[in-house]
Amino acid sequence: MNTKEKNFISAVIYLHNDGERAVTFCKAVTAELDAHFAQYELIAVDDACTDDTVKALRAWGREQAAPLTILHMSLYHGLENAMNAGLDAAIGDYVYEFDSTDMPYPASCIFDAYRTALQGNDIVSVCPSVIRSGGSELFYKIFNANSHSPYRLRTDAFRLVTRRAINRVHASSAHLPYRKAAYAASGLKMADLTFEGRLAEKRTGRFNLAMDSLALYTDAGFKASMGITLCMMVLALAELLYTVIVFFTGHPVAGWTTTMFVITLGFAGLFAVLTIVVKYLSLLLDLTFKQQKYLVESIEKLQK
Repeated sequence: MNTKEKNFISAVIYLHNDGERAVTFCKAVTAELDAHFAQYELIAVDDACTDDTVKALRAWGREQAAPLTILHMSLYHGLENAMNAGLDAAIGDYVYEFDSTDMPYPASCIFDAYRTALQGNDIVSVCPSVIRSGGSELFYKIFNANSHSPYRLRTDAFRLVTRRAINRVHASSAHLPYRKAAYAASGLKMADLTFEGRLAEKRTGRFNLAMDSLALYTDAGFKASMGITLCMMVLALAELLYTVIVFFTGHPVAGWTTTMFVITLGFAGLFAVLTIVVKYLSLLLDLTFKQQKYLVESIEKLQK
């Protein structure tokens, strides 16, 4: 009797010079999916690999039964853009997002995430119990403190999202600069699963992504601008007060008092206007966002 789940599953895997580890990872994922699901697909996103990653994966794909699609990007796009391309190619009712071929978690976590999704969660993140300190921890603290989402973001190893979650976030924007934040802002139910262990250090180049995410999904930029504005206005008012005191009690230099008065008021007004401009620019970013921007060179489908 076949008791496998009937929902169609997609697993999108990001690859960039992963070598033989890509094959090892795909084998582990395939074994877990094959054990629990009647229908599934693997989509490997080749983000301009320059080593033997694709060659090894292609050889494996031709010798096994699982449907494997290799999405070849035209040039190096980075994790988020490349994974957006993989998500667009996926057709599953539930989609696994594997941002790395590192597997510090038990393979059973893959099906555990699916069971958690069946409990009414549209986004399930599988997270390590040990959170490494440093820039990522600081980013999550700032993000969560300034985000409007009721769900707190944290470091995760992979996530499972429903088709409804993908459709919801793509309805708000054709391009997702930071998928995790977009899911948190979607208003759909999220859940975290925790495994014992920690993740390896992620690839570099995450600073710009962090800045974009804070600008698009939080009020951090506006609050920082407002704080700077208030500080400068306090300094301007102090300068104005000093100018008035000198005028009435001291011996002002001809022309100096009026000049300082105009300058201080001018700077106070300038900072106030800049705050308003920053706010409206942030709104324009939210409304227009970014358009789809990835280039796919070819799509290769492999199956025994």
